[in-house]
This record gives sequence, C-alpha cells and structure tokens, in this order.
Amino acid sequence: MDKRSMSTETKPEKIEMNKNTDSVPETDSKVTVKENKARKNEWVKLNVGGTIYMTTRTTLGRDHKSFLYRLVQDDPELGLNTDKDDDGAYLIDRDPTYFGPVLNYLRHGKLVMNKDLSEEGILEEAEFYNIMDLIKLVKDKIRERDAKQNQTYMKNVYRVLQCSEEELTQMVSTMSDGWKFEQLVNIGSQYNYGSEDHAEFLCVVSKECPSILNGHECEPSDRAKVLQQKGSRM
Repeated sequence: MDKRSMSTETKPEKIEMNKNTDSVPETDSKVTVKENKARKNEWVKLNVGGTIYMTTRTTLGRDHKSFLYRLVQDDPELGLNTDKDDDGAYLIDRDPTYFGPVLNYLRHGKLVMNKDLSEEGILEEAEFYNIMDLIKLVKDKIRERDAKQNQTYMKNVYRVLQCSEEELTQMVSTMSDGWKFEQLVNIGSQYNYGSEDHAEFLCVVSKECPSILNGHECEPSDRAKVLQQKGSRM
C-alpha cells in the first residue's frame, strides 16, 4: 500500500479589519452635558438697585454699543469690571422701576410703559445704558406727546351784560372781537328818573375761546365765571 504524503500545512485565516479613519463621535451624555452648560451660561442675573432681573446674554446684546452688551462679555478687553453680589448677579446702581421698560424693549423691540412712568425717566435710563434705538424712540414719543398737549381746543364762553334800554342798541351794534349776541332778558324797571320808567336788560353774549393753549388751560377771570353762571341759569 502506497503511502502518499499529504500536506498538513494549515494556512492562517486572513482576517480583514474594517479600519474607520473618522473620529469617534461623542456620546449622547457628553453632548447633553455641553448643551446644558451652554444654556446655563446663556442666562444671567442683574441686580438693579436691589431688584433681581433674569435675562439672557442674547437679549442684552441687541445693541453692541450699549453698556449692557459690554457688561456680560467674557472678553476682558470688551467687558466691564463690574462687581457682583453673593448670588453672582451683576450689580447696577440704577432705578429698577425704569429698568423694566428698557429690558422689555431689548426683548421685543417695543416701548411698553406703565402710566405712572414718565418718558423723561425712560430716556434718562436709555441714555445711561447707551441704547441708541431706544433713545430715538423715546424722544419721538416725547415730541408726539408735547405736540398733542399744545393743540388748541375751542369752547364757548358766555357773558351776561346788564344795560339800560338806551344803551342796548349801541352795545349790540358795537360788539367786536368775536363776541356775538345770544339772548336778551328784560328784567323790568330798576329805577325811576323823573316821571319815566327805565327798563333794564340782561344781554347774553358768547365767544369761542381756546381752552388749552401750550399745555395750560385758559381759565377765565373770577368776574367772567360769575357772568357765565348767570347766563347758564337763563
């Protein structure tokens, strides 16, 4: 029996490795931590005259020339050397009442103010924080307010004049300066001159006068008020 030599060599199995040259992505947990840190860093506290305000760096950075933008910058060349309170809030020594409209303007671009606040007070704060668009808006609002107050409104002013029968014709014919005749009331004879009775009349006249001029109401004199009251009862 022929013995044939058989090759028993075992060739090593070739294993191909899939080499990925791309960088390994961060895990979801690491991404979440970074996102939370970024969101936390976005929010800032402001201590304005003892009142705490919470807002974002984005809101305060609407105007890059403003004090508030520079306040929250991490770059020492751009930022301001401002103290913070024990809770890490930026300390600002200003009136907190007037800071609300300033912050709301940075949030939505509109000027919203309570009726007990003055435009001049908001303008003072806008100039301090150097918010140029708000300064222009408040100045326009002040001009609009003043123009409205300076409008002249007309009203009828009544006067009651007492005269005799002989004086009546002359008085009515010589009325000027916008006065016009309204009503004539015969109050009878007030005195006798010799054997003749002399009738007396109340003559009601009116005139259009400005009630508001340059923001101030034009008040009639005390005598005119009395005459107006007399005329209104007739």
